[in-house]
Amino acid sequence: MKYSEFLHIAGIINEELLVIPLLFGSLGLERRLKRSLNADDIDVLISERFLKTDWDKLKHLMENEGYLLVDEEEHEFRKDDICIAFADIEGLMPFAGIDISRIPEVADHGVRYLLLELPDYLKVYEASLKDSYRKDVKNKQDQSKIDLIKEEIM
Repeated sequence: MKYSEFLHIAGIINEELLVIPLLFGSLGLERRLKRSLNADDIDVLISERFLKTDWDKLKHLMENEGYLLVDEEEHEFRKDDICIAFADIEGLMPFAGIDISRIPEVADHGVRYLLLELPDYLKVYEASLKDSYRKDVKNKQDQSKIDLIKEEIM
């Protein structure tokens, strides 16, 4: 259900904002591993301009789809039991050393989006272990994802 909702929102982002978003977090990793990780939410990375100068466009788009902005600082929206949070794609290089120009594009049901390869997910989760919040709150979850990724790529 979350992936279907991501495709719906990503399709609108493709059409309305002329942008190809990146499916991030556990839901994106699920797509790469081809197995359920029971993702809590939908994490989407998008150009930082839509989180700063063109924030109103993204906010309006989400509100038109019935989402309520619940945390402006985290760019987090909620509708029923679905939570979608946006962050800037440009942050991948300083955070995890990922060259965003090399992220592969995926197409599903005519919707275009970006999806990290497993070695890049490994970089992200290893970098996340160094983050103080994630280290305290998500350490076991992140480590289990690292283990799954390593099993798959080794």
